[in-house]
Amino acid sequence: MEHVLLGRDMLFMKTDGKKGYTVEDIERLPEGERAELIDGEMYGMASPTLTHQNMLSWFNIKIGMYIMEHKGSCRILPAPFAVYALNDDRNYVEPDISVICDESKLDERGCHGAPDWVIEIVSPSSKNMDYVKKLALYEKAGVREYWIVDPAQKSVTVYGLEKEEGPVLHSFSEQIRAGIYEDLVLDFREYA
Repeated sequence: MEHVLLGRDMLFMKTDGKKGYTVEDIERLPEGERAELIDGEMYGMASPTLTHQNMLSWFNIKIGMYIMEHKGSCRILPAPFAVYALNDDRNYVEPDISVICDESKLDERGCHGAPDWVIEIVSPSSKNMDYVKKLALYEKAGVREYWIVDPAQKSVTVYGLEKEEGPVLHSFSEQIRAGIYEDLVLDFREYA
């Protein structure tokens, strides 16, 4: 395989003459190598930073505690967790946070179909992936709500895809209400 460096992510190019990658190609990657697949294009994933992992942990705890306290039926699943957003063989992503309320979409391999809520924590080199490619995929798949969190800018962009709302830009100095729950508010001042 030939690799073309795209910031943090790598786009893998097929050299065997076949057009596009499939989930089977993802499954054949060497142990420890992670990639995502959007419309048959494969993008390598770099190791996350400490800031990224701290924020991922914060979301996991806050949303997870809310679901437990309210005896909710939704599941919060942090990366790495496979999401076959269009339930086909040409799209495979590992969102930072996936909240899935339809248990029938889940099996041991991952989520087959759109999560209800997806949160991506962006890095400077993954902006195109999160703001363009993944946004289009999540919208097409039927994700109800999509948040893009930018720790460097201390901002959260919220897309209410189910209601065709957004983007709404918030700062880390705000409390942000989750659209899929009536009373879940994440206070980013606690994180900052």
